[in-house]
Amino acid sequence: MESPVVMGIINLTDDSFYSGSRANDLKTAEEKIVKMLNDGADIIDIGAMSSRPGSKIISPEIEWNKLKPVLQIIKTKYNNRIFSLDTVHSEIAKIAVHDFGIDIINDISSGTIDDNMFNTIAELKVPYIIMHMRGQPENMQNFTEYNSLITDITYFFSEKVSKLNALGVNDIILDPGFGFSKTIEQNYILLNNLDKFSIFGLPILAGLSRKSMIWKTLGTSPELSLNGTTALNMIALNKSANIIRVHDVKEAREVVTIYKSLMKN
Repeated sequence: MESPVVMGIINLTDDSFYSGSRANDLKTAEEKIVKMLNDGADIIDIGAMSSRPGSKIISPEIEWNKLKPVLQIIKTKYNNRIFSLDTVHSEIAKIAVHDFGIDIINDISSGTIDDNMFNTIAELKVPYIIMHMRGQPENMQNFTEYNSLITDITYFFSEKVSKLNALGVNDIILDPGFGFSKTIEQNYILLNNLDKFSIFGLPILAGLSRKSMIWKTLGTSPELSLNGTTALNMIALNKSANIIRVHDVKEAREVVTIYKSLMKN
């Protein structure tokens, strides 16, 4: 897959921070899948649990009840396209890959919520997205003090990558976790230093879409943050992001097209 890559977000929830990403029924979910594919999504990331600040980790049973009907549609109609699954539960990851052909596992907890996740990924042999977060979404904004933000995140990634490599997992994507255990100011420091994580020689994912670092800075709302998202996505690409995870695929595809034209000259 040619870089940069556009990853579209579909949330099978009723409480995600951006209302436009929610798909509470099967019809809406499929409509969103079709639109994102038509708009040029390289990957679609499906999630059944909100990870906005203050949200709680849901049980695998609740998560699976939301996921299964959509995974069945993906397996039946869209199995030639690339889908990732946003989950912290290894048992969900295993079923989704084995039985429904999910291509990538996206774990916001980097194996800290489910101790068996790393071993499961080693068995599944699929690409694995690890994200930097302290604590859990419910309390992560209590953990925003760092000795040195970039150094601490780099150390976090080095530990996780080392453990995964020891298990034979090498297809790893790094997500520095914009909005997770970070203040608004720290998010901008992180964006300005995103290219520092290139030292790992691994793809970097930037998930900036409509987050509070945009709408709180602009004094608006997630619903009015598309323009700010577009601006930050271009900066992220300029700072070595390989994947941009977005709610608005068409606009992100345009950013990538312009960025690639810029890089030619």
